[in-house]
Amino acid sequence: MGVLSHLRVVEIGSSAATSYCSRLFADFGADVQKVEPPAGDPLRRSAPLTPKGESAWFAFLNFNKSSRTIDPTARDASTQLTALIQHCDVLVDGCDVDSADCPSIDIAAIRLLHPGLIYVEASWFGREGPYAGFSATDTTVRALAGLIKLVGPVEGPPLHAPDFQTGLIAGLWGFIAAASSAIGRMQGRAGRSWSLNIFESSLALSEYLMFEAFARGDVMRRIGINRFWPGFPVGIYETRKGWLGVTVVTPAQWRAFCDMLGLSELGGDPALARGEDRLKQMEQIEQQFVPRLKARTAREWFAEGLKRKIPVVQVPEISDLVEDPEKKARGAIVPVLFGEEEDGLTAGSMLRLTLTPPRRGGKVPAPGEQRAFANTRTHMSFAAPESSYCIDADRQPLHGIRVIDFSMGWAGPLCTRTLADLGADVIKIEAIQYPDWWRGVDRRPAYVDGQMYEKTVRFCIMNRNKRGITLDLTRPRGLALAKRLLAEADIVVDNYSVDVLPKLGLGYDVLRTFNPRLVMMSMSAFGANSVHRDCRAYGSTLEQGSGLPSVIGSPVGPPVMSHIAFGDAVGGLNGCAAVLVALIHARKTGEGQFIDLAQIECMMPFAAPWITVHSICGTPPTRYGNRHPQFVPHGCFRCAGEDNWILVAATDARMWQRLALLIGRPDWSMDASLKSAEARRSVQDVIEAGISAWTITRNADEAMSELQAAKVAAGVVRLPIDLLQDRHLGSRAFLQEVERAFIGRHPQPSMPIREGAEPYAIRTAAPTLGQHNGEILSELLGLSDAEIAQLTMEGIIGAEMLPERELAKKKKASSG
Repeated sequence: MGVLSHLRVVEIGSSAATSYCSRLFADFGADVQKVEPPAGDPLRRSAPLTPKGESAWFAFLNFNKSSRTIDPTARDASTQLTALIQHCDVLVDGCDVDSADCPSIDIAAIRLLHPGLIYVEASWFGREGPYAGFSATDTTVRALAGLIKLVGPVEGPPLHAPDFQTGLIAGLWGFIAAASSAIGRMQGRAGRSWSLNIFESSLALSEYLMFEAFARGDVMRRIGINRFWPGFPVGIYETRKGWLGVTVVTPAQWRAFCDMLGLSELGGDPALARGEDRLKQMEQIEQQFVPRLKARTAREWFAEGLKRKIPVVQVPEISDLVEDPEKKARGAIVPVLFGEEEDGLTAGSMLRLTLTPPRRGGKVPAPGEQRAFANTRTHMSFAAPESSYCIDADRQPLHGIRVIDFSMGWAGPLCTRTLADLGADVIKIEAIQYPDWWRGVDRRPAYVDGQMYEKTVRFCIMNRNKRGITLDLTRPRGLALAKRLLAEADIVVDNYSVDVLPKLGLGYDVLRTFNPRLVMMSMSAFGANSVHRDCRAYGSTLEQGSGLPSVIGSPVGPPVMSHIAFGDAVGGLNGCAAVLVALIHARKTGEGQFIDLAQIECMMPFAAPWITVHSICGTPPTRYGNRHPQFVPHGCFRCAGEDNWILVAATDARMWQRLALLIGRPDWSMDASLKSAEARRSVQDVIEAGISAWTITRNADEAMSELQAAKVAAGVVRLPIDLLQDRHLGSRAFLQEVERAFIGRHPQPSMPIREGAEPYAIRTAAPTLGQHNGEILSELLGLSDAEIAQLTMEGIIGAEMLPERELAKKKKASSG
């Protein structure tokens, strides 16, 4: 039946975000009732289409749901919908994005009668702020979110990926909000009403570069296709056969990469040890290694990189994903059925729960079609009766949940940060010998003695609202203390290589013996049982290996990366969603479980529709550059000033007419032959020239204001650092000022899900190294001051990073 089979979800309106949110419920057995008009959800017409005209995007977003059609012209349409909602647990509302002729309802009245209802309402920008009411598309929102300007050729225009990226990210946030509320409801709390902001959701991808630029004072710029600030080489390169994704970060990786290519002298140059220094000489460096990569195939380089522990990966075509037996075996690629006549493959659920796995594939409902398992839920209620709900809005949904956080960097800490933001008690475990690498990997005396590891803003952003402790897990006493903490925990998260915790004696097979209700998640790159389980990876590696680059860019160009570390944020949000599902099961049954989250698989939904189309007809994906398979015109247009651009799209005939009038072409507006998008496609060069002539005379913000006043979808193409001064975010208090030792006041992003008008307040700044050693060891484990002092003297705990010279001594002593 599935771990969520006790839940009924009703989905109204039309948006990729709400569709994906409710599909995640369907993956785990919830009865999802999708409400559509008789003609069906408009997303049923989204490209790319299968040979029989079915939307591959709609299929991915909606399989295993039931469809409930309600004619909006019927006299009792609102009564029908209200009755349906009154018997559900979760209402997911996309009407503010596109109402899809949904009948009106009085949600406030429904909630008074149904206090257990969990309500998630999505919008592009929220109901308040300067952008509220803006016309939008997936791409115009990404432009405003700083996710386009750094991609593409130096001279422009900036490049962007195909649609629905914002929908997938926002859908994950919506599911996190609803699932955390379901956990709270199991503890007798009332349902919650959430506002889900699609624009702010997308900033989970931007925040790293936003705050790195803030901390460094650097001005980012576009430096070419598959090149990204602030490191090098991070990109996709041609080999003798196929493309190779390369991400070289550390000095050791750079030396190994150069040695692999027979360029040891280059690798040994101390002036090129750091990625920032290599970036300054990227042209000269590429002249040396690019020709050498063409001597062998991508498969051969990947195998060689595995031996040398270098983060390189084959960049697959869509056909490679479809034919990959491991992806099918793990459920990353699953069957999908359209009606009775057409079936194919799509991306499955990436929330790889091992005890209560998700459904593997399913059927896309026709309008009005009920699934066979609909209305057969067990009706088990794990919440209090409606009359006894505790209305405690001040208590966050995950209050009382304890998380032990072994993760470092971005993906794992984003997962646990989100749990902490929602009220969980997250205890971050580091070691003075090996602190979180986002504190910095520099162990030179000046860095360590100056405590520069306490001054990295990126670490502070990812680790707020957590408590921090240091433990040397290689020592018996440190390991024993960690086990005592784990014995009372609900969740443990790590994103190390797959064998690190098991080798320390902290594998799930050990932990379950003394805490059977523990949910443990491993967030490796390829998965614990993958043939590539030992592959080194960063967020960029995950994107390179996902199939997404193969659908981005021009038809004759290389596969194009869309973001330098896209995969980290995506992995973190998927990880958060996965542990919440497992926690629901643990609260129901007392059973914990292991979650084998492969972060590279988490990126595959972004390529899902092309997987489907290729699996049915073998057609390679069409690359549109900055154009669009449905919307004409659609593109990135230059504005006045240096490297200023605006993204403009006409999503229907009426918007096209308003656009034509605005740019001074009333003849186009009245021309009946240009009414359809396909007719305009034949002359889109001329149309784009006309738009460019209009935008080039205006600065980008002025152009956006005029376009939006005419109800034309448009968004300024921002740099990530521009978001720190974004007037919409400022009006919504999205950026919160936080005070922290060593760096003082600095801005932090809020969650994009909120109850009411204000975001959840950031309770505490990120911990300094070992800040809560005494508090946790004494209050939770009962150690005396003398015992804590002894642990400090022995170096099992501490509050200062161990410098390189001391670490070398320790290694020598342990080996001797």
